[in-house]
Order: sequence, then C-alpha cells, then structure tokens
Amino acid sequence: MSEPVQRPQTATDTPSAGSGGAPVTEHTPVAEHQHPGTTPLPGDPGFKAVLSKNAAKRANASVIGMILALLVSLACILPVILLNAQPQQGPITPPVDVAGVSRNAASVAGFTPSVPELPDGWKANYARWNSGTADGVPAWEVGFLSPSQGFVGLTQTVKGNPTWVTQQAENAPVTGTRTIAGHDWTLRDKGKGPKTLVLDYRGYTLILNGTAELKEFDVVGAAVLKAVDASPAVKSVPTPRPSA
Repeated sequence: MSEPVQRPQTATDTPSAGSGGAPVTEHTPVAEHQHPGTTPLPGDPGFKAVLSKNAAKRANASVIGMILALLVSLACILPVILLNAQPQQGPITPPVDVAGVSRNAASVAGFTPSVPELPDGWKANYARWNSGTADGVPAWEVGFLSPSQGFVGLTQTVKGNPTWVTQQAENAPVTGTRTIAGHDWTLRDKGKGPKTLVLDYRGYTLILNGTAELKEFDVVGAAVLKAVDASPAVKSVPTPRPSA
C-alpha cells in the first residue's frame, strides 16, 4: 500500500482551529518601501520624470521659439531707440550781443564802451552797464570765455579811484607788472584764485580780472586797447548829486 502524498503547505494555508499539526510560519507582508534596486514610483524620494524623445523635442522647441521671438522683438525695437536717442548736452544759451549792449549804454556812460574783437573760439558770456549804485563808480562790464574755458572779465570806467580798484581786485596785493601791447599793466595776485591786471589809459581805468592763464589775459588786453584806440574821445560826464 502506497504512502499518501503530502501537499506542501503554502504561506496562504492556515491551521484549522484546534488542529494539532505543526505550527506553520505566517506570511511576511510586503514592505511599504520599494526594495533597493527597483524603479521609484511617483511620490517616492528620488523619483525623476523621464520625458520621451518627442516630449523633449517639443519642450526644446518651445524654449527656442521664445528666444527667437525675443531676439526678433529686440531687433525691431533697438533701431527705434537708437534713432530717437538724444545727445546729452548742456543748456544752449544765445550769444551775447556785446555791440548792441554797448550802443545802448553809450548814452548814459559818457563814452563808447569797448567791444573787443577776439579770435575765433572766444565768446562773451555777459555784457552790461553797471550804474555804480553800490560803490559810486559806474562801469562797463563784459565777460569772456576762452576756447579752453578760461574766464577774463573787463571793467572799464572813467571814474576809477585807488580804493575802488583795490575792491575790484579783491584786496589782492600788487605783485608786479605785465606788458601787453606795449603797455605795462599792474598785476595783483594772491597766488591762488583770480588774477587782476590794471591800466590807466586815455582817461579810462581798465581792469582785467579772472581765472584764465596770463597768456589769455594778453589776448583780451590787446583787443581792449585796440578797441579803445578806435573809440571816440571820452566825453565829460557830470557827477551825480546826492538826493536831498
């Protein structure tokens, strides 16, 4: 008589209640996390989405399209910006009509205020008649700028006096003389700041004052003397009487 065949007990088999058979090992449940070496699922740490070739091409095409569109926009806008760009420049001031102001001042000055003719590149930045209300000395005043932006101012009067001259020179001491167009001008200089040249000539007190180089003073001084020589003689100007 053959022996009965025993069927191997699986993990799903459980002993019958009250069975006296040998205990069967229980089935171990599947771990919640994937076994090392398996592919991570979405939501798991380390999961990376992998695009297909077609999806990657579409993504790259979108980025390239955006870049091309941006370049086209810049190509359209830049010419407009460049064409409309305004050069940076300072305020434009009209030229000073020194001759016109001189003609208007001549009737009250008692002499023809000098209009020096300077070389190209020089320009006047003001021209005026000072009635002398503050210091009692009416005077013709003109300012000039050299091509290097050096400044030389001319003051011309027929009523100059030593005190007034010292005030015009900002109390600078006499430091020597400088010859311009054959005439010796008195030089007043503090060593720093503006310099002053003074000359009594043909009934006028002429003062040159400014921060320009002395060689630029020479240009203005020569032009002033030439203008004075070409002007009519000084007229007698009555001294204003103080008001009662």
